[in-house]
Amino acid sequence: MSAGGISGPVQDRGPEVRLRNWFDGPYDDAIAAARTCYSPRVIRADEVTAGQRERIGPLTYEGGHHTVYQHATFEFALSGISRQLVWTFLHSYPFYNTEQQSQRYVKLGEPEAHVPTVLQGEARDVYERSIRDAWRAYGELNARLDGPVMDILSDLWRLKDRVGKAFGRSVRRESEKKAIETARYVIPIACHTAMVYTVSGLTLHRLRRMAAVSDAPCEAQLVVEKMVNEVRKLDADFFEVIGDAPLPEDEVLEFNAAPAGNGDLELLEAFDKSLDGRSARLVDWSARGPEVVADSVRHVLGRADLSDEDAIALVLDPSQNRYRLERMNVSSHSPLMRTLNHANYTFRKKLSHTADSQDQRHRMVPGSRPLLTRTVPAVPDVIEPDLIAANPDCHTVFQETIESQWHARAELMRLGVSPEVALYVLPNALAVRFEESGSLLHQLHKWTMRTCLNAQREIYEASMDEIAQVRAIHPQLMHHVGPPCVVRSGNARPRCTEGSHFCGVPVWKSFPDIERKI
Repeated sequence: MSAGGISGPVQDRGPEVRLRNWFDGPYDDAIAAARTCYSPRVIRADEVTAGQRERIGPLTYEGGHHTVYQHATFEFALSGISRQLVWTFLHSYPFYNTEQQSQRYVKLGEPEAHVPTVLQGEARDVYERSIRDAWRAYGELNARLDGPVMDILSDLWRLKDRVGKAFGRSVRRESEKKAIETARYVIPIACHTAMVYTVSGLTLHRLRRMAAVSDAPCEAQLVVEKMVNEVRKLDADFFEVIGDAPLPEDEVLEFNAAPAGNGDLELLEAFDKSLDGRSARLVDWSARGPEVVADSVRHVLGRADLSDEDAIALVLDPSQNRYRLERMNVSSHSPLMRTLNHANYTFRKKLSHTADSQDQRHRMVPGSRPLLTRTVPAVPDVIEPDLIAANPDCHTVFQETIESQWHARAELMRLGVSPEVALYVLPNALAVRFEESGSLLHQLHKWTMRTCLNAQREIYEASMDEIAQVRAIHPQLMHHVGPPCVVRSGNARPRCTEGSHFCGVPVWKSFPDIERKI
């Protein structure tokens, strides 16, 4: 497959790391916080002495009293990093905040992707050619999808019955976004992204220690080193006086437990079979979830008179619990809603790399995601979007591109390139299999956000799968679960919290019996 007009080198400006906002004197601030624990008043950072800096810092760190290093917060601007790095490392744990450039709504221009410096000669040619081919396919899919998507949206919103050009332009913009969202499935996970990334000082210490523990250790180590150096310029002692050295790759538990290479196809097929045709299957749950929730409601309120039904309604029925109508998720701050922590559910899931990159942002519903350098098979293994599968021409472009990407990976490995580096040429469509667990408190927030018809299609379908299965075993807990418009209907105005992005479908009238058209 040729790159059709895309023939220049792949642009890789390398990772750019800039400290945007910070705490002044983070090390002294931590020592002052530690001193406050043993003082009748709050100690200021400028009161810390040289002796306390030398003594208290190492004493608290080595003793495991690390919360004092969590007060200092650092806000970074990151760019020129790969989507793979974000998924496998920067977003793989709960303790961060980030705003990332969207591939759903930002159309990609010329190829910009991570090109590891270890690639030379023929291997680099294979790698860059694969990136360019994927970009060409992305452009072709965008063009081919535009018409079919516009037809679906025009029918959905009855465009022919509308008067005025403004609404037509709105539908056209939405059509363009849906085409971009779908075409991105062929873009390689090496693709550059940019973000604002905020972590505490303690988290930055952990990132430094664990930078080798991911599917992108070289890129992770480079980016983390740049982050640490930015803080060193501000306060060298924050890393010079305390902290552990980065973990060497030969001490990484996961790497020693399984060799890198092609994944076990039989194991993956067994996983898929266990899903029973779903994208998410309930595999474990709190058997007495409703009873325990009801008991805990009674104990929080000191009310023995509440029946199980009334106790559950008090915490879940939005007509009684107005917290559920808040636009901001305040559930963890409510003594009553914290009772929902006692019902837990575990799902086995299969999503594309790009969909899971959004799903993993629900950090209070953590998953045990795979090491792709150990699990990706030698044959193409992807999630194909319905819009592409329904269009023969788009399906052909997609299939040819996917096969070419797997061929490039195999060729790179034949040339001696590491599985870590060869992985970068694979697409956003790459299938990711994992188990994911969460309490009803945090599942409830995810299900509210991700059953909206504006949610990414794969996450929407997985969430609908999850809700249906929990409803089957614990119907008492699921009467009032659904997207914001369903929860708010009859209880608050407006029903839809999406404003001008309203999907056009009165979901609240028939949920969960909804046929999503796009």
